[in-house]
Amino acid sequence: MHQSPLGVWILFRHEDVNRVLRDPSMSVEFDNAAPTPMMASLVDDVPGARRDRRSTAILNLDPPDHTRLRRLVQGTFTPKMVEALRPRVQSLVDETLDAMAVDGGTVDVIDRLAFPLPFTVISELLGMPDNVQEREQLRSWAHAIAKTLDPILSPDDVRAAVEAADNMRAYIESVVAWKRANPADDLLSALVSVLDGEELFDQIELLFIAGHETTVNLIGNGVHALLSPAHDDQRRRVIDDPSLAPGMVEEVLRWDSPVQFSRRITLDDITIDGRDIEKGTFVMTCLASSNRDESHWGSDAASFDVGRDAAGLHASFGSGIHHCLGAALARLEGQVALGTFLQRFPAATLDDGGAVRNNRIVLRGFDRLAVSLA
Repeated sequence: MHQSPLGVWILFRHEDVNRVLRDPSMSVEFDNAAPTPMMASLVDDVPGARRDRRSTAILNLDPPDHTRLRRLVQGTFTPKMVEALRPRVQSLVDETLDAMAVDGGTVDVIDRLAFPLPFTVISELLGMPDNVQEREQLRSWAHAIAKTLDPILSPDDVRAAVEAADNMRAYIESVVAWKRANPADDLLSALVSVLDGEELFDQIELLFIAGHETTVNLIGNGVHALLSPAHDDQRRRVIDDPSLAPGMVEEVLRWDSPVQFSRRITLDDITIDGRDIEKGTFVMTCLASSNRDESHWGSDAASFDVGRDAAGLHASFGSGIHHCLGAALARLEGQVALGTFLQRFPAATLDDGGAVRNNRIVLRGFDRLAVSLA
């Protein structure tokens, strides 16, 4: 355990992380947190930054509102419903890899595969309009908004997020208007029929951004891990035995988690491992550390092993009532993208100097990942 200068407590052990994430007495609503001086000053210094509106996205809500809103969307993301998407995901991956093969040479896996795949899938799943021409702009806005999950932000980060949020709101409002005029058998139409105002906007924004931002990291982190020279034996195992793909994805999620932290807020004074934590305090659970805790995973916790037993017990999708809604979809996209990539380009290698991390604290991934295909 560690108390940072920001006043936030950080938990690292697997046991403590699971305890807090599954504790129904903990909150995620910002109104229940005592503001930290640093974050308050950042928001005060940035024109346009709003502190008066409570987010109604399910990520930021406790029951009963969380329960009510999650029920509206969870049926779309069940394992059975997601599995039905496999042919479409496979088709998208095959088309992408075909184009990469034609181009040959060195490609940026983030730009060519890791981003377009989950972006297209979540757009189609929601029933968004064809937005290929706007894709890069939407990617930039989503990236800036997702940065606000970090516990440390610069004034420039906040300004960029405010501008991106305004632009994203205008875009989503236009999409809602279009969907009202063109209803269909899709999730967006269902949401439009039962929600309005801030609740409607917040759910669409969350599903749209979370539906691709974290999976970009999963695919990028997976390609980097599998093509790292230190893991030649693991890459070969998957190439020789494609049935290892599901376990491989779980190990990627465990070994290099796309989401490094998840937050909770204390509603009462509590004690963890003999440390007193006051009511209204942010508690950051370090999912990445939990995923490599030797007391849980054994002495080889730091090793990358695509055949690891029970790798799926990682904490990368969180736990408790806020367990990632899109976990099944992320797993499917990871299995198809990574498994097919290895089969299609078994001799692929990392390009020297072509891996650029995104330098995020919470959402760990790559902004660029250059790979030589031959």
